[in-house]
Amino acid sequence: MANRPSDNFSRRSFLKGSGAAAAATAMVHNASPAEAQDPTSVVSGWTTITLNVNGDDHQVKVEPRTTLLEVLRYQLNLTGAKPVSLDGSSGASTVLVDGKPMTAATLLALSVRGRAVQTVEGIEQDQVPAAFVAHDAQQCGFCTPGFVVAVRAFLNEHPNASEEQIRNGLNGNICRCGTYANVIEAAVSVVKGERHG
Repeated sequence: MANRPSDNFSRRSFLKGSGAAAAATAMVHNASPAEAQDPTSVVSGWTTITLNVNGDDHQVKVEPRTTLLEVLRYQLNLTGAKPVSLDGSSGASTVLVDGKPMTAATLLALSVRGRAVQTVEGIEQDQVPAAFVAHDAQQCGFCTPGFVVAVRAFLNEHPNASEEQIRNGLNGNICRCGTYANVIEAAVSVVKGERHG
């Protein structure tokens, strides 16, 4: 049997040290308004932050674990983004953050302070939602807002995209009703410059 090294390190001493570190972290006070807006500050407990959503600043109360989706739905009454999958795999909670598509279900509200968030409600006058209506690209409606936002984001980056590129570009969104063909038709019609509504 090999001798254990005698370096005075033990599992017990490690756990004691970890407990002290955790206790010190727990004693961090609630952030001041200035600290709460600093993306690098440590926040514990409930705090009020400002989020820019659809061009307007909103004061919201969050904990470190509060998701952007929860804030949008339950504080700002913006219910377009849907809580279909907590891991974001459905794409139903897709929003734009600084113009990039992201899933609100997987983003902490604190992480989007100082960034521009746009939801499907913020693009309702766009041609993409009108194209979805014209091409009957929705059934139950749960995936539709996420698809609308994803199509808008993709076409912002690729305004002359081919049908194949659109199909590849939207592979992060799932429609359980199977309206993919109509979604693609709607997106292609926007690329072609067709006007709807």
